[in-house]
Parts: sequence; C-alpha cells; structure tokens
Amino acid sequence: MHNLGQTRSSGQRNHLLLTPDTFVRTALPGMKNASAVVHIGPALGAAFAEYTAELEPQGELASAAAQRFLYVMEGAIVLQVGKKRHDLGMRGYAYLPEKLPHRVLAKEKSRVAVIEKRYQPLETAKPPRLLVSSEDAVSFHTLDDDPDLQVKCLLPDDPSFDFAVNTMVYQPGASLSMVEMHVMEHGLIMLEGSGIYRLSDSWYPVAAGDFIWMGPWCPQWFGALGKVPAKYLIYKDWNRHPLGDAKK
Repeated sequence: MHNLGQTRSSGQRNHLLLTPDTFVRTALPGMKNASAVVHIGPALGAAFAEYTAELEPQGELASAAAQRFLYVMEGAIVLQVGKKRHDLGMRGYAYLPEKLPHRVLAKEKSRVAVIEKRYQPLETAKPPRLLVSSEDAVSFHTLDDDPDLQVKCLLPDDPSFDFAVNTMVYQPGASLSMVEMHVMEHGLIMLEGSGIYRLSDSWYPVAAGDFIWMGPWCPQWFGALGKVPAKYLIYKDWNRHPLGDAKK
C-alpha cells in the first residue's frame, strides 16, 4: 500500500535519520553483482563515508583509495589481501589501511557495513596495519559502570588510528546517563532492537535497520525500548586535534 508520503526518515542541518523505506540503491565503482545504500558522505558535510554493501553470492567489492572498515551484518565474505585469504562471517570485521590492495567476495548473499575515511597522519605515530577479527573475540566494558550498557571497542585505542568503531548493547530500559554534545561526528547503524534517539531538539523512534548521522556538537541521547536488547554499530573520529595538523 502507498505510504502517502509518510516516513520516519528526517534530514536536518546537524543530523540525519534514514529508515529502510527510504533507502535508494546504487552501484559504486568496482562493485560486481552488488549494490550500495549510501548513508552519508562529504556531500552533506561529513568527513567520512558510510554505506551498506549488499552482495549477491559471488558479489564483489573492489579496493578503496581511502582507509576502510568492514563489518559483516549478514552472510559471509572472503577478504583477499595479496595471497592471504580471510573468511569473515556475521560480526566479523576488518580494518584496511589506505591504498592497501584487497578484494571482498561474498560467499553467500551478504550485507556489509562499510566505513571509508581519508587518513589523517600523525607525526608521532606510525600508520595502522591490516586488522582482521570478530566482534565475538572482543571483550566488553560497561559504560559509566552500568551493567545494562555494554561497549565493545573494535579498533585499538591507539594514536595510529584516527577513528573508532564500537558496538553498544543496551538492555531493555537502559539509556545514556547524559545528553552528549562533542566535537566528534558519528555514523550509526541500528543492528538489533529499538528505542528512542534524541538528536538536536527532536526525538525519534528508531529500530534495527535504521541509520543515523550526527554532526559535531549535535545533542544526542538514546534509550532502549521493547523486550529485547538494542544494539548499534557506531563510528566516530578519534585521536586527532580539532585543528588537524597544527604545523600547517
């Protein structure tokens, strides 16, 4: 049935909520038997790009010039780097440095969250290397000592990395303890469950499958609703001075 122009999606000056009913699919260079839902990019002022790659069996994603983070939301993929093969199933992930030749091939119908960002070098730190792992192998810590709010840091807290990617799990009824406002921008994919997100002065019901972009200093808060935990994958820029390279 036609939705008569109704949607939960919203585009505002400092935030964006995209719901699956408004997703538009496109082919990106290097894709074969695959399509992308581009969620955010520099066209809206973001300093990174994030999209969901939807791959058919034997679908392919080619290398990127920028550094890249992959997280398997559904299905299974093969990551080929040189002669080495890495098999990634659900919740598997990989970090690929800039200009590292690689190939992503779907073993079955798959959905992969892809984050790409131009690397910001730091004179005092070496650029990061290839990292391949699984969320299941990462230990969690509680946020603000709340056992109902668990965080897994998928990338090392090391100055070599200029961004962070975490998963956060909220038990039903759990919420952030404060409204956050900060210099980092976020890209967020709801993986499971549902809840309420405050973005700027608006309050949005959100559910698995939704994407959220939060610009710098966008007021933000989340509380989980429903009978199952809420979980999301979240990106933020990290470990860099707000002026960039102060020597320039």
